[in-house]
Amino acid sequence: MSATVKLNSKIIGEGDPIIILHGLFGMLDNWATIAKKLADSGYMCIMLDQRDHGRSPHTAAFDYDLLADDLAAFMDDNWIFRAHLMGHSMGGKTAINFAAKHPDKLEKLIIVDMGIKTYQDGHSDIFRALMDIDVTNVENRSEVEKILSKNINEESTVQFLMKSLSRSKKGGYEWKMNLPLLWSSYANILEQITISEPIDVPTCFIRGERSMYVLNSDIAELKSHFLNFELKTIKNAGHWIHAERPNELLSEILHFLK
Repeated sequence: MSATVKLNSKIIGEGDPIIILHGLFGMLDNWATIAKKLADSGYMCIMLDQRDHGRSPHTAAFDYDLLADDLAAFMDDNWIFRAHLMGHSMGGKTAINFAAKHPDKLEKLIIVDMGIKTYQDGHSDIFRALMDIDVTNVENRSEVEKILSKNINEESTVQFLMKSLSRSKKGGYEWKMNLPLLWSSYANILEQITISEPIDVPTCFIRGERSMYVLNSDIAELKSHFLNFELKTIKNAGHWIHAERPNELLSEILHFLK
């Protein structure tokens, strides 16, 4: 196992553990609403900030092997021998890679709107918009939001990104995510996950009907890698299923877990 970092976490509820991994530019709080409802249904929800996101350490390297190793170390450090695992977007690829490396640590696997394939660039505009702002010299959050809104058309994306803006101890503001490293590692984030042997962990892929991340043409390849595979589609949802259709997503999650 390569050098790992201690991941920031938040745990709510009691019962069978389910670990939740956020996507690129995100953090654990993105899944707080779903986690609370899962906790109310009898699960111990463990939300993690992946490395270089949220309150987890900033590092010098970023790829899916490192992310999976961080997760394995977290489970070992916290005496979690087996758990359910759910990941969205980039977190979904982390979860898939983890399942390929540590199937014995998993009860069930839930992948929210992500496949295993190499994806095309879809974030360069966001990276540029974020890095073009000198947040150390702005006076308030609304100034950052105004600049972002000029460069990013979707208001929901702007609000999502603003959650990662925080006050800096040095004055001004800072991004919680390690933007320079994520940008230099972007090819690693887009790359396909290599699965050497079929995964027998019960796995549910949940996609948004309006999302292009998991296409019908991807299904055959997914089935070839996951021996215990099922696919669910949430109607009238895009990539951000947990924000757009939380109740429908929760229903599918609970049905699969039970």
